[in-house]
Amino acid sequence: MKLRSLIIGLLAVAAINIAAHFVVLRWDMTEDKRYSLSESTKQMLHSLDEPLTITSLLSGDLNSGFQRLQKAEQEIEQEFKVHNAQCRLQADEELRARLIEEMRLRPTIIHEREKDGKTAQTEVYPYVVLSYKGRRAVLTLLSNNRSLSGEENLNNSIAGLEYSFAEGLHQLLQDSVSKIAFLEGHGELEERYVWDAESQLSQYFTVERGALGNDSAAMTALDPYKVVIIADPQGAFSDTDKFIIDQYIMRGGRVLWLLNGVQFSTDVLTSEGYTPAIALDLRLSDMLFRYGVRVNPALVQDQQCLPVPVNVSSDPTTPNYQPLPWYYAPLLLTSYQSPITRNCMQVSATFASPVEAVGGEDGIRKNILLATSTASRLIGVPAQVDLSDINPDLTTFKYSYIPVAMSLEGQFESFFKHRIAPLPAVKQDVSLPTKQVVMGSGSIIRNEWQQNQPLPAGYDRYSGMQFGNRDVIVNAVLWLADDEGLMDLRKKEVTLRLLNDQIAHSYRTGIQIATIGSPVAILALIALIVGVVRKKRYE
Repeated sequence: MKLRSLIIGLLAVAAINIAAHFVVLRWDMTEDKRYSLSESTKQMLHSLDEPLTITSLLSGDLNSGFQRLQKAEQEIEQEFKVHNAQCRLQADEELRARLIEEMRLRPTIIHEREKDGKTAQTEVYPYVVLSYKGRRAVLTLLSNNRSLSGEENLNNSIAGLEYSFAEGLHQLLQDSVSKIAFLEGHGELEERYVWDAESQLSQYFTVERGALGNDSAAMTALDPYKVVIIADPQGAFSDTDKFIIDQYIMRGGRVLWLLNGVQFSTDVLTSEGYTPAIALDLRLSDMLFRYGVRVNPALVQDQQCLPVPVNVSSDPTTPNYQPLPWYYAPLLLTSYQSPITRNCMQVSATFASPVEAVGGEDGIRKNILLATSTASRLIGVPAQVDLSDINPDLTTFKYSYIPVAMSLEGQFESFFKHRIAPLPAVKQDVSLPTKQVVMGSGSIIRNEWQQNQPLPAGYDRYSGMQFGNRDVIVNAVLWLADDEGLMDLRKKEVTLRLLNDQIAHSYRTGIQIATIGSPVAILALIALIVGVVRKKRYE
């Protein structure tokens, strides 16, 4: 009987081991589900019909923070391999060096203070290269938000790892590249002033430009485009233009609106030192109101703003330029709740207008993307913008978090639902589920030029600081074009659990004794209890 039980037990253990070889059971017990892939990522992995090669460039002598990032990256790679055995992980130093040279990847410089007080610099390449069917995608693993600490940036990088891998994999799986379009014909920004945004977006889409027609053929002119960008128009939209855009949205089209609510002249402001500001009538207010949003004809001022050089010298022969706050150039806060602006730096804008949600319970999901600080105010129009107005009464900056950009998602009602169509076409009164983004300033996407070279969008040449304009614009277009829900992976959060450095340093010896001695003491206590029990039982 004993022999039979032993054989049955051995057979059961063997069967369990054989089953475990073919069936992988994983149970993520972490609160933030850091070891689980989303369903959209799993579906892409299951659709692979050829090997996916993953080459990590993050290697070498890393500090503890980057070791955490490397470990999290390796865990994602192992998850990929679990869900698709064709994933191959490569760790060849010669291959790493060749990829860095071929792709001209720039290192991240880590400055660390050693025990002897000296500062050491280390070059780190926080990249991963995915290869599939002869194509490559380079993933940047490190988030770099200057307003956050190094630990917080590393934590955000770890939280965004799945999105980085999924987005790169999505690029490799696309048989054709989607198209987006910049609209022309209403005084929109010229191509040279959106050069930076176009070059960044061209990594994901085919970018085209063009004006709308005024005949029946123009009704479907926007249909080939995943997203249409309307960047800082200065001229009014005709009823025909509005009808074409409206019906494009009704058929599921997505639009990024960058609209100023106020008209002014920067040339006059530069030459004369002041300029009148009046409401800019683009004839879009009624249509946007129907969609659930309004760009108000006003300007926001914010104490959190960019400086401008101002001559403070009383002697015109010896100018003395000093940086003074320019309250019409707010540094806008980004929302942590939206995948468009999550973990992005502040966004710079000039002469921005407030964006307001309207419509009440219309079924449209509206999220604020950008807002002013806790010390801001509104300037109504008509008004005069004066460069000499650099010392306003700061007690009047009483408003907080004035929205300047908003995302809209849902089924929109057509502006022409109860109107006569300006073109002979079959109207659609309610849209398919779709999205829009409305920003109250065209300056958010605008890039300047210096020495015949385009500057990055959001770069302030006076302070030399780079803000998050480029990232927000690219994320907005990616969110609008996203059908698989990949952008929602940007909302994944890994809880930051850091030690208090001051307490850890003060009680270092006691902590070391407790962490090393506690397990030994517990084992000794268990051995003592077992010995006492055995002695009483067998005495």
